[in-house]
Amino acid sequence: MYRYALILEYDGSFFSGWQWQKDTPSVQTSLQAAIQSLTGEPITLYAAGRTDSGVHALGQVVHMDLSKSWSMDSLRRGINFYLKDIPIKILQAQEAPPLFHARFSALSRSYEYWILNRPSASALLEKRAWWIAAPLNQEAMIRGCALFQGHHDFSYFRHRDCQSASPFKTLEQFTLKSHHDYIVIDAKSRSFLHRQVRMMVGALVALGKEQWHCDHLSYLLAPERHTEPPRNRATTAPAHGLYLKQVDYGIPGFCTPNPVAFPHEMS
Repeated sequence: MYRYALILEYDGSFFSGWQWQKDTPSVQTSLQAAIQSLTGEPITLYAAGRTDSGVHALGQVVHMDLSKSWSMDSLRRGINFYLKDIPIKILQAQEAPPLFHARFSALSRSYEYWILNRPSASALLEKRAWWIAAPLNQEAMIRGCALFQGHHDFSYFRHRDCQSASPFKTLEQFTLKSHHDYIVIDAKSRSFLHRQVRMMVGALVALGKEQWHCDHLSYLLAPERHTEPPRNRATTAPAHGLYLKQVDYGIPGFCTPNPVAFPHEMS
């Protein structure tokens, strides 16, 4: 058997998320069908991250095993042919080491969250960014980003159905950059809790709207101090503003493409 890794992008607006669903289209189901149409082989795909319904990807990574040896260009072009009417595209195909696993071999995952902050909505970005009409205090949001970085108990920043054994995570990066009406929040960690990034973004927006102060955010990040559950918990930001940007494996010659920042003028 030959192990291959695929780096892909997709528009999450059309799917119920990455994982197979019985009655609704998923990224996994659609991609698996395209690969099987090309290769004639039944395959199982394993992904670096199981994105939720509506979440997009700029650099998702999956791996699979095939009985035939393929050239990387033929594999990429062939799968894309069967995806021509589906909003999933293979950016790159690579041979992977035998023990490589798209999920368990990952050293870090990077996400971006896009916010459009202006009085008018966008006709083009309705399902690509979270539109917020009210002006946001970006200085307060940047201070909030600094509080999130590092090792914390994120008990109040995960979905109630999160299956992770521990609420503790270490954020290598959680930063904000802006350009005109656009705000992009970058998050990087080895792994994230279920909906953690979206809930952290929701907290930043509460700071930006001056509904919260940084003291409240610090309080939420120290649940050991709580005698009762906090009244104001993090609101979950909409799925359509979130992008799985990049996955790092630390393997020489094996990496995901570095996608262009959005919008393209942003440094």
